Amino acid sequence: MKALLILGTLAFSYCIGMAQPKYEFRAAWIATVDNIDWPTKGNYDAESQKTEYRKLLDVLVQNGMNAVIVQIRPASDAFYPSPYEPWSEWLTGKQGRAPSPYYDPLEFMIEEAHKRGLEFHAWCNPYRAELQIGKSSISPTHITRVHPEWFVAYGGKRYFDPGNKKAQDYVVHVIRDIVRRYDVDALHFDDYFYPYRIAGQEFRDDKTYAAYGNGMDRGDWRRSNVDSIIVKLHRAIREENPHCKFGISPFGVWRNKDKDSLGSDTRAGQTNYDDLYADILLWLREGYIDYVVPQLYWEHGHRAAPYEVLVDWWSRHTYGRHCYIGLGIYKAGTNTRWRDRNIIPFQINDARAFNSIQGQVYFSSKSFLTNPNGWNDSLQQHYYKYPALIPPMPWIDSVPPAPPVVNEIGIEGSGDNQQLRIHAAYVDKEKRLRQFAIYAFSSIEHTDVSGKVPIKLVPALSDSLDYVLALSQIPQAGREMYIGLTAVDNNNVESEISILQKLTRNTEKSGWRIEQ
Repeated sequence: MKALLILGTLAFSYCIGMAQPKYEFRAAWIATVDNIDWPTKGNYDAESQKTEYRKLLDVLVQNGMNAVIVQIRPASDAFYPSPYEPWSEWLTGKQGRAPSPYYDPLEFMIEEAHKRGLEFHAWCNPYRAELQIGKSSISPTHITRVHPEWFVAYGGKRYFDPGNKKAQDYVVHVIRDIVRRYDVDALHFDDYFYPYRIAGQEFRDDKTYAAYGNGMDRGDWRRSNVDSIIVKLHRAIREENPHCKFGISPFGVWRNKDKDSLGSDTRAGQTNYDDLYADILLWLREGYIDYVVPQLYWEHGHRAAPYEVLVDWWSRHTYGRHCYIGLGIYKAGTNTRWRDRNIIPFQINDARAFNSIQGQVYFSSKSFLTNPNGWNDSLQQHYYKYPALIPPMPWIDSVPPAPPVVNEIGIEGSGDNQQLRIHAAYVDKEKRLRQFAIYAFSSIEHTDVSGKVPIKLVPALSDSLDYVLALSQIPQAGREMYIGLTAVDNNNVESEISILQKLTRNTEKSGWRIEQ
């Protein structure tokens, strides 16, 4: 079935390639733990949940996002029918209770994201099992009840013991099942490996340390435990779906410079390496992960962790993998610095100054519902005014798809109501199609798309395109322009341009016609 998509309003400049990057990852986290973003607390009706989710995606699309990172396993529970874990209490009000009317939220969420041209990254918390001991809803089938010996209580929460090999394998089985059964574009973990330190409390992993420590320093042993599950997950994901990406969003400081010459010039109270036992740089160097999203939720000039210092540091420690910067829009209005409407634009500009940083991710989605500090407007009117392709990962796939075949192109209407209708088909049987990209050029001599921003990305709802472009919304001052079309596959690799249709007009006020 052909998808008919009508472009009502399109702002376009022929120099937009200088204004923003052609490739940029633009995403927002959708947190489900404790109903932070979705669904709203107390909303356990399936149809109402669907409506909320669609509206949230529409706001993100309006703000220029091209991906969402959705939390589907917040505490060893599930926002999908899992053979391993019970339904989440934040979905239905009681852990283990199925949605009513019944639906598969993950299948639904992926489909709605893809309809809008958004990548779907399935966000799983690796080791959190009970958010509030004694208060959380816990099903009789929950893994903490089935294997209580795998867990450590710490700070009023319950965590898997990362040193327990059976617990590691269990988590890998859960993730493998997700990647096997669902069309997720990536699997995403956040920063909770070993929990953040709490003064005066110790994480009681003495039993597993005695069993598996083999005389190692406890810190080194804990890091080896985290390294171990990352390697296992990397292998499992690649085995189930070689095109599924694996990303980690760590705390923003790997290590302070006073502890390690390789560290950042910061004075963070806790770090990934020394406190969470997560050696992010090792995973990047060895290619165990495909992207990293350091959570840089601090402002410029912060006394312990300045944004400008950390964005520069991460840009120099990506080891050829992708780096997207996590920005804390949730902090809007929390202090004088975060009441400054320019703070997020400054942070975007700083990130874009480095070629080794390929995008931004915002925590969290619900903040955009109130247009904090006018940042929705800034993104829509300036920073994300034009679409961006998601950066491809050549170590996963670098082969371009076949270009689309244009079956028909014509002009309908007259005057300001002229529309360009494009009928095209995607004929590559080897590679899945993600979207079509439409380009406009002012001259035949400048039709290279390698660094050019498209005027429109059209989600592929099928392998055919029936698209109507409002020509009056392309402010071209000349008397001719050329329209081009490419295909973008599900690995974000773009095809060669397939057509260069010339359009001409007698004067700037006269209508366009197709040059035969």
